Amino acid sequence: MASKQITPTRMELTKTKRKLVTARRGHKLLKDKRDELMRQFLELVKENMALRQKVEAGILSANKNFVIAKAGMDEATLNTALMAPKQEVSLSVGEKNVMSVNIPVFETKTRTADANDIYSYGFAFTSSDLDGAVKSLADILPDMLKLAETEKACQLMAAEIEKTRRRVNALEHVTIPEAQETIKYITMKLDENERSSQIRLMKVKDMMLEEAHHYSERE
Repeated sequence: MASKQITPTRMELTKTKRKLVTARRGHKLLKDKRDELMRQFLELVKENMALRQKVEAGILSANKNFVIAKAGMDEATLNTALMAPKQEVSLSVGEKNVMSVNIPVFETKTRTADANDIYSYGFAFTSSDLDGAVKSLADILPDMLKLAETEKACQLMAAEIEKTRRRVNALEHVTIPEAQETIKYITMKLDENERSSQIRLMKVKDMMLEEAHHYSERE
């Protein structure tokens, strides 16, 4: 065992006791971190579920609108209307640190601020159903990006929770028990050595007294 491979000295005992104190402190901090990560992770999961339902409902509604628009227009006119988009959206990715986890933050910026620039066609030869379909997709885009952000955050948080859990278990079931066992082993060996030393001293004392007694009798 690990405790039998070390030299049972007082210096080693002090070193192991310090290691045990550090391990216990680290175990408590990691447990607190794990619990806080779990709390924030559950909040993210709830937010993610709500966003997914909203996005799926929005995409379903947009698809229905496009089906209706397609039914009222010929395919060539529809393709021509949607061929060259007028508006442009740029995406920038930042980060925020949450409990040592770098969570992505998405920010969008449109090329122009005019809300009507989402329509890349004139209104003379297209139906209002197509306008509604395009508008519904434009409205759901921010929620789609937020959904992607929260899903990535959930993945990163889950990985960090698993990593922290393994560290907590390693400290709780390996490092701390091994340190306790080592302390017990060293203490036992030191006590044995001390008792052996006391016995040797007592024997030496008895021998010296006996020798002194015989010397006195010879005189």
